[in-house]
Amino acid sequence: MTKRDLIDEIVRLFPAYSRRDAEVIVNAVFESMTEALCTGERIEIRGFGSFVVKQRRAREGRNPKTGDLVAVAAKRVPFFKVGKELKQRVDDSYSGDRHSLQGDGTTTTPGAGGGSGGSGGSDDTPPVGAASAMSGGSSTV
Repeated sequence: MTKRDLIDEIVRLFPAYSRRDAEVIVNAVFESMTEALCTGERIEIRGFGSFVVKQRRAREGRNPKTGDLVAVAAKRVPFFKVGKELKQRVDDSYSGDRHSLQGDGTTTTPGAGGGSGGSGGSDDTPPVGAASAMSGGSSTV
């Protein structure tokens, strides 16, 4: 899902908002999150996850082309930790879904010859994404 897809989804779910209004809202949310991370704040979105800034220490790396040692400076990087509820929803959406992982690392697709379980040929389950996350639930920011 891209930023544009997110804006389109807001317009679809909330027709009272224009596309421009939805774009302003999405940009404001991202800008607020960016500013919070730049000042070292932690962002927690219950049921989704949290964003924190982690400090990476200085280290020596290697130039992959030449193999020479290169000094890599210390830096701060944003880090996302998935929330328990999101992790469970993503896992549940794949268990018994269209693709199942075999012991040898390959996947099978039910209805495509040889797969077991699933719904056969039709797939009525909506994709996991912003639509399901935005449609309600107990997420608090």
